Amino acid sequence: MYSKQNQSKASKGSVQIKTSNGRLQLVFSYGGKRHYLSMGLDDNPQNRKLAEMKARTIELDILSGHFEGVEKYKPKSTLSTVEAVTPISTPKPNLAELWEKFVEYKRPQCSPNTMKYMYGVYTNYLQKLPTHELDHANEIRDYILQNIPLDSGKRFITRLSACCDWSMKAGMISENPFNGMAAEIKLPKSRNADDDINPFTKEEKDAIVQALETDQFCPKASGFKHSRYAPLIKFLFNTGCRPSEAIALQWKHISNDFRQIAFEQVMIATDSGKKIRPGLKTQERRKFPCNDSLQDLLRFIKPEGCLPELLVFPSPEGGYIDLNNFRNRTWKTVLKGLGIEYRKLYQTRHTFITLALETGKLDAKDVARLVGNSPEVIYRHYAGNKRELFVPEF
Repeated sequence: MYSKQNQSKASKGSVQIKTSNGRLQLVFSYGGKRHYLSMGLDDNPQNRKLAEMKARTIELDILSGHFEGVEKYKPKSTLSTVEAVTPISTPKPNLAELWEKFVEYKRPQCSPNTMKYMYGVYTNYLQKLPTHELDHANEIRDYILQNIPLDSGKRFITRLSACCDWSMKAGMISENPFNGMAAEIKLPKSRNADDDINPFTKEEKDAIVQALETDQFCPKASGFKHSRYAPLIKFLFNTGCRPSEAIALQWKHISNDFRQIAFEQVMIATDSGKKIRPGLKTQERRKFPCNDSLQDLLRFIKPEGCLPELLVFPSPEGGYIDLNNFRNRTWKTVLKGLGIEYRKLYQTRHTFITLALETGKLDAKDVARLVGNSPEVIYRHYAGNKRELFVPEF
């Protein structure tokens, strides 16, 4: 029961023998508190027998209700002088332990997508840190800044600070060593939200669609066809919807006359695989009116007698399209073949918004309704940059 190998958590009412810096220590819980009692003895077979006897005495007193505090069981030699008394303190939890509890606290409050792509990524970062000791917070910060992209590193430190704030409220630690640390990290002034908006020109858009439809740049004799994805890309360019909205679309969301689309769910990736999540990023649902070319596309690709639950844009196997696979096998290949600067698939959305504003027939509020953004976002990131200023005659 008290062997050196038995280092697992003791059951209620039992006393565990451990070693600390080569010295024997008794560990037990009583009255909702964790107690650590130093025996003042080196770890050897003879002293372990003494520790076992002391442990049995404490267990019996706990069971019989005669436990009166740890002072009764301290070795007399440790009570003779103040200098000989070994302080009893609860070990401070490290960052990895706090983070694990913090993530479990956040799990019911976050979507599976957030848990996988935000907290999952940060957990991987944390596992690679050179230390998890809270007293070495500056060392942790310096490692993050040297090994993680600056904006991602700043967000990671912000999450670590949030973890420590939560741990303080839970009574696990007394201070947050990361408090205010992220605010001291300054990103280059050129980095802002507009840098991520890099739409395709109308000519680039048309060239991409044509290359897909005609299977340009397909590996010879591979049997792989880029054209299978052409309807999806045309749809993204012509609706400005998010890719996650398009691959989750079912025929029940499209009116029988092909005049209207109801976006009301998205595809998300979770630890257990892809799944549909009801609702959109910024709203519950969004209706989108189809112009003639979009109606023609939907009418052309709809199978005869298809069921309402069937996906509008299925993979070749009939399941959900794997956007990572599409990006690596088709999207990058086509852009490179055309000599077009690589941009993420999400730029199809930015392209629609930009071209819609450039027609001059829709204002920012109209476009915002079509794509599910606020007018403020459209004005700030699109309309403001595209509007051509002039001085009217007074």
